[in-house]
Formats: sequence, C-alpha cells, structure tokens
Amino acid sequence: MLILKVPVPRLLFIGFGNVGQKVAELFLSKNKTHPGLSGFKPQVIGIFTKTHGAVVNQAGINLEKSFNQFVKSKHFTQANPDYVNIPVIEAVQNLDYDCLIDVSGLTIEKKGEPSITYIREALKRSINVVSANKGPAAFAYKELHSLADKQSCKFLHESAVMDGAPVFNLYRNNLKGCKVTGLSGILNSTTNFILSKMEEGVAYEKALKEAQKQGFVEDNYLNDIDGWDAAVKITILVNQLMEAPITPFEVLREGIGNITIEQAQNACERGYHLKAICRAFYEKNILQTRVSVEEVPDDHIFSKVSGTGSILRIETDLMNPIMVVQENPSIQDTAYGIVSDLLSIFTQ
Repeated sequence: MLILKVPVPRLLFIGFGNVGQKVAELFLSKNKTHPGLSGFKPQVIGIFTKTHGAVVNQAGINLEKSFNQFVKSKHFTQANPDYVNIPVIEAVQNLDYDCLIDVSGLTIEKKGEPSITYIREALKRSINVVSANKGPAAFAYKELHSLADKQSCKFLHESAVMDGAPVFNLYRNNLKGCKVTGLSGILNSTTNFILSKMEEGVAYEKALKEAQKQGFVEDNYLNDIDGWDAAVKITILVNQLMEAPITPFEVLREGIGNITIEQAQNACERGYHLKAICRAFYEKNILQTRVSVEEVPDDHIFSKVSGTGSILRIETDLMNPIMVVQENPSIQDTAYGIVSDLLSIFTQ
C-alpha cells in the first residue's frame, strides 16, 4: 500500500501530447486496472500546451472532462470553464503546485529551451520537477541537479532514456560506490525499428511511416534518423552515471539516412545485424562518446534487440557488466516512468 508524504500532490503539466495524455489516463484509471497505484490520486491544477491552449484551476481542474475534450478536439477551448490565456512562465512562477511535469518536446536547436528556464524557475521555488523531456537533462543536468539539491527538492527524469525503464533508479539505489566506466547500447526505438524492417525488405520510407503511425517517432523525425535523439540519450547517461558534463554536440554522430535495404540484408546474410549503437568509454583517460551504425554479430545480445526494443550495457569498476533490456516499449512505459518518479517523490 502506498503511503503518501503529501496527501494530494498538486501537479502542473507542460505539454499534453501522447505521453501527457497517457499519464492522465493512468491517473483516471480505476484501482482494479492498476492496483499498484491504489491510493495515488494526485490533483492536476494546470495543463499548458505550446499551441493548443491551456487550463488552470488552483482547486484542481476536472481532469476527466479536460482529457476528453482534448482527445476529441485536439485542443483546449474557451468552452472549458478552466480555460486560460497566460504565458507558461507566469504559471510556473506564480501558481501553487508541488511538482512540475515537463512532457513537452525536445528542442535540439534551442539547446533544451524553453524547458530549462521553466524547470529552473520551479526549482528556485523549491518545487519538484519530473521531466520526460530529454533536453534539460542533456543540456543543463549539472546546473539543474545542483539547484534541486540546494533547494531541497527533486529533479527526476526516468522517462528521458529507455521509456521509463528504471535506469537512473538502478544507478542511484543499487550501484552505490560503483564508478561507471563505460556505457553502450541501443537507445533509439525509431532507428532500431526501421533497421529491423529493412532486414525484412521494407523500404525506409514505408518503415518510417509505420513508426510514425504507431506514435513513437519524435515530432521532428530527423532527430531520430540523424542520430540526435540517441546522442541526447547517451549524453544524459554520461552526465549522471559517469558524472561527466557534456552536451549532445560533443557526441560523434552518424544517422541511418544513407542505409539501404541491400546493406541491411547483406549484413544478415553474413551473420550480422545493422544497429545504431551508442557508446561512451574512456580511451587514455579521455572520454569518448559516439552514435554510429555498426555491424553486430548474430550471437551478440545487441543483435537480439529488434523492433522498438532498447538495451543498455553498464560497465563499472566493482561489478561485471549489467544489462537493462526493454522489449518493445509503448507510450505507457514512458508514462509509467513519470508516475514512478512521482512515487519516488511523494511516497515513503
């Protein structure tokens, strides 16, 4: 049974796309559907979107009605009694809430802004932050983590890498005293899905459209195809697990845009699979990070990860390598990562 530190945590959402809506569904679900969440019914006091309106009510919005309206019309309208038209920054700085949930989109070109500013402002008020947006943890992890420590609050981002699989919880709680010396893995679902489809003879364009239809492709699909999403994820892992402050621009990066069906199938015929592999390792005491397409032998565990699956191999000084494997995650996995962070903050 969950024991809450705060009777009814008050939440402010930035963003309400697929992930945000799935989190709302989990909040609205009945206890018999997800009995482990029994007793955890937070209060959403506001939801802000980039171009689809916003709703605010300090006493708590009607989440079910607002959710249904948004799903039906794809935006909040003035028909909703809680509809507002105020800047997000004013809401972050002035509303009364216990946790900011950032489920907005990644902005490579803006180096994680404006989310970094929103998160910084919340942390300055000693308000907890849970972020599925990869930008803040990739471009400003050290600053935001230090600020959270100083203000005695939390900045958590389990859903930023591997769709909510407990990678950062594993590191914080189960690898105490270990120094992480190397990281490698398959961290981008879109490229892994497309490469797997190309092995089957499916054209790149068709595989991409199928991935977009299933809803796990970045809003700007080139972030996936050109390796930016993977570079951002290995950056986040390096920032926290290896305690090395880098940005995605320091990661050597290769996308899959030039890979052909012939290359993918030829590799299979020779006993290999093409995979977009992320790596971080020390070479002569200098940290090296890269994302590149590699031929992985058929008997290697990485080659067994197909479709939208992910895998992370963690090397440390005290233990033999540990692997976290995720089999075909869905939007609900990402949403659960947010809920898991909330439970870490608000339950004993």
